[in-house]
Amino acid sequence: MNSYPKLQSQQLADYLLRLGDNALILSQRLCEICGHAPTLEEDLALSNVALDLLGQARMWLGYAGSLHPRPLSEDALAYGRDVHAFRNVLLVEQPNDNFAHIQVRQFLFDSWHCLLLRALAESADSQVVAIATKALKEASYHLRRSSGWVVRLGDGNPLSRQHSQNALIRCWDYVGELFEVDELEQVMLAEDLGCNLAALYPEWLAYVNEVLSAATLDLPHRPSCLTGGKRGAHGEALVSLLMEMQYLARAYPGVEW
Repeated sequence: MNSYPKLQSQQLADYLLRLGDNALILSQRLCEICGHAPTLEEDLALSNVALDLLGQARMWLGYAGSLHPRPLSEDALAYGRDVHAFRNVLLVEQPNDNFAHIQVRQFLFDSWHCLLLRALAESADSQVVAIATKALKEASYHLRRSSGWVVRLGDGNPLSRQHSQNALIRCWDYVGELFEVDELEQVMLAEDLGCNLAALYPEWLAYVNEVLSAATLDLPHRPSCLTGGKRGAHGEALVSLLMEMQYLARAYPGVEW
């Protein structure tokens, strides 16, 4: 186990919550569509992506909980926090709309997530490296799937293309937060524990442009302005998601299954 001064340990725990919450909340969103995908194969595939993300969330949250002055379990962090204690980016909490929206949201996240995990695999923290290295293998598969679907839908019939373009426009409001470097990100970068999110943007944009070109979709030419998720500023979408996700644990506190 890596050992850090108290202040730095708390900052690392806060940073790990961001990583864990991203995976946890997106996993929950994908779980909501289990049984509702257009084909059985895709239903199983999206469920597997959700399970991968849930596994990643468990690792990040488990590490974060171990750094708390009074160690907390992954379950305590997942089911015992209120909405404003969650630190996920706003993109992953957006409600499912149609199938095109689900795949576009996934693609925008996956293309960023792979770059982030690749950078974290070079972290000075050995446990961060281990988690990121394992998660990167899964995220790379997720990206191949979501990229393929974006091309398939965008370059499909007029209806699927319109749904995909609309989804891209809706999701674009939230992508700026993925590359936002706040005070905590700066601390993690200075300690060689995190990465420079802003530096990921050019490579991310180049790949996104490549996929969108193949999909015959247009990149939105307007600023992405909605942020705050990493600081705990969330909307009603996350409130309703947590009400469902946390119901059983809150209805029967302390019960062991």
